[in-house]
Amino acid sequence: MAEVILRHIKKVYPNTESKKSKKKGEPEKKKSNLLVTEEGVLAVQDFDLDIKDQEFIVLVGPSGCGKSTTLRMVAGLEGISGGDLLIDGKKVNDVEPKDRDIAMVFQNYALYPHMTVRGNMEFPLKLQKMDPAEIKRRVEEAAEILGITQFLERKPKALSGGQRQRVAIGRAIVREPKVLLMDEPLSNLDAKLRNQMRAEIIKLRQRINATFIYVTHDQTEAMTLGDRIVIMKDGVVQQIGTPQELFDHPKNVFVAGFIGMPQMNMFDAELIENGGKYSVRLADVTVELSEEKQKNLAKNGVKSQKITLGVRPEHITLAQGADSVKGKVEVFEMMGSAIHLHANACGRDTIIIVQTMNLEDAERSGLSIGSEISFTFGGGVAHVFGENGENLEA
Repeated sequence: MAEVILRHIKKVYPNTESKKSKKKGEPEKKKSNLLVTEEGVLAVQDFDLDIKDQEFIVLVGPSGCGKSTTLRMVAGLEGISGGDLLIDGKKVNDVEPKDRDIAMVFQNYALYPHMTVRGNMEFPLKLQKMDPAEIKRRVEEAAEILGITQFLERKPKALSGGQRQRVAIGRAIVREPKVLLMDEPLSNLDAKLRNQMRAEIIKLRQRINATFIYVTHDQTEAMTLGDRIVIMKDGVVQQIGTPQELFDHPKNVFVAGFIGMPQMNMFDAELIENGGKYSVRLADVTVELSEEKQKNLAKNGVKSQKITLGVRPEHITLAQGADSVKGKVEVFEMMGSAIHLHANACGRDTIIIVQTMNLEDAERSGLSIGSEISFTFGGGVAHVFGENGENLEA
């Protein structure tokens, strides 16, 4: 078992600035998007999460959001300012990293250049004074799982970036930890290698009995790897859910814009409530919302108001006629099986994904830079956010 519980975890870095201008009772303020209190800068605020045994959790968010700080607190590399961290029911706030039964894979590999691959992988086991036969068994088993058996006698400088990262992962898994922590392990690799390594990590997860906590700023990694995703911003958890939950039901504008590639289109629009029925008006077009959305809005007692309307690029349909939104194509991206149209519509850059067989089909359809287009969307794919950025259905 390797259940990890983070209960109201907080990380405060002391504020080094002079406090002479700070008056007693003066309200808390924001600086660099992080909350600053009398204690200091709140890098992580009230992080609350129960991670099940062998679950794969991904922490995702922009740089400086607190995801790596949270991971380092689990590892014991950062002190915990408040809250409780439990591994298998045992509070480990003050337990040394070596005694937590965790292993960590870093972004920069952190391999010993003077040691062979075998030496790097053996090193943590030798520190534990493990039996040499058991060390040999674990190293060769991990090498076989990761496909690096042929590199065991090479040194890191003779390996590619992807091979070095496999070695770093191997050095972690030979310890057979209960919890495997990964801090942006693929960020130094090129796009093709990242895709390959994502697949390798999925395979690895199926072959070892460990709980994974994975940090990334890449939402594609988060969506493909995680059982559940924790989205963070400015030290605060914005939403926790499965990839599909976050895609279909984003809690706020930030989550909606962060999850999905290309990101969700956002428009200034109006929500209209009339006799218990809801519709959205964008430009001169009115679209009635789906039955599910009607129920959610009615349950929350939502009234007519100005909103931010979100529609994903893949949910927009090119249309003809008066009852459609007008736009002008500014960028035309051929992506093989689809075309990404960037159009100016309602004063916003709007991305529309059009499925096509080839570029000639698109050109014959009149889709080219400078062409006028019309589009619409269904009432089941419209996301309505209030003035505070929160999803009005939530």
